Amino acid sequence: MAGGRIYSPLLVLLICTVLAIAAARVGKHGEAEEVRRKLLKNGLGQAPQMGWNSYNHFPCKLNDKLIRETADAMVSSGLSALGYQYINLDDCWAEQIRDSKGNLVPKASFFPFGMKALADYVHSKGLKLGIYGDAGTMTCAKTMPGSLGYEEQDAETFASWGIDYLKYDNCHNKGVSPQERYSKMGKALLKTGRPIFYSLCEWGQDNPATWAPSIGNSWKTTGDIKDTWDSMTTRADQNDQWASYAGPGGWNDPEMLEVGNGGMSKEEYRSHFSIWALAKALLILGCDLRSMDDDTLEILGNKEVIAVNQDKLGIQGKKVKKNGELEVWAGELSGKRVAVLLWNRGDSKATISAEWSEIGLKSSAIVDARDLWEHITAHSLQHQIQATLQSHACNMYILTPQ
Repeated sequence: MAGGRIYSPLLVLLICTVLAIAAARVGKHGEAEEVRRKLLKNGLGQAPQMGWNSYNHFPCKLNDKLIRETADAMVSSGLSALGYQYINLDDCWAEQIRDSKGNLVPKASFFPFGMKALADYVHSKGLKLGIYGDAGTMTCAKTMPGSLGYEEQDAETFASWGIDYLKYDNCHNKGVSPQERYSKMGKALLKTGRPIFYSLCEWGQDNPATWAPSIGNSWKTTGDIKDTWDSMTTRADQNDQWASYAGPGGWNDPEMLEVGNGGMSKEEYRSHFSIWALAKALLILGCDLRSMDDDTLEILGNKEVIAVNQDKLGIQGKKVKKNGELEVWAGELSGKRVAVLLWNRGDSKATISAEWSEIGLKSSAIVDARDLWEHITAHSLQHQIQATLQSHACNMYILTPQ
């Protein structure tokens, strides 16, 4: 009895059930937030990751010599000084079966000195070593075991080798939900006590942007990229819809860069790099760093474009205007600045303009516009910015209100 009323056992049961469900939801949310706090606390992913991965140019063609030479090239080219720090192995680095204790084993014919020795070499260059795994029973190339059911053991193995980054794929997963599989590895990595950047390669199939920020530092929003204009632009569009979910500690991943692999023109590669930078995407290189031409190095080494990607505010730029194949992308930067991309995706020369009100500035603003590819500044612009662009070309600016 309460307040003169007598509640039926059925009503009491219903109330208790509702309260229990609510408590469970709060508990799960609290647990997710705790994981998120730990990810942020360890300092990883405060800005989008920068580095190199073997897959785009060397699929399943890994060896110790290639990785060491790539680390050397990252330093000698000057790219490491600009923030590129991860040297990441992709699929096919391990033997097809685990050892007698259930441990993953580096393929002896590829890595005769072992993975710890390779990590030590990469670290000696001031760089970090990344590795590839899979949240299923086998990796996508079917050449090595996945980590499903071995999450803690494999995480400890990676930590013992000195691994700094894990790209975790999504093949042969036996129908287990991605949230469950990816969360388990995320917790296992944290448990090792070693800061390991956690990159979820779930292909965007289950909308990972909506749940992955509590689990890892980045999450794929698309399928694999190809070295073509259509593939690149499609992934830019697919990634754009998730812009509001990115921020310091966790980033949308529309795939690695193809700049320098030969399938696109210089203008197209410049657009590729610019839109990835504006969208706060990972700047993970996919070409052969040992044989880059001058155009490739000029694109990948543009300090001003990189600075947009690494801006401390961490707001992902997005598409704000579309007129056929003519587009304007923009995003807020620290210091009340705005990054703007005028992009001609059409097949002929065209003029593109952006009004201040379309890109987040006051209509009355007077701004200085820094052209990030020409490295020149136009002063005291009013109302709009405009450019005439060749097919598939872009102009990229930072606008600073006076």
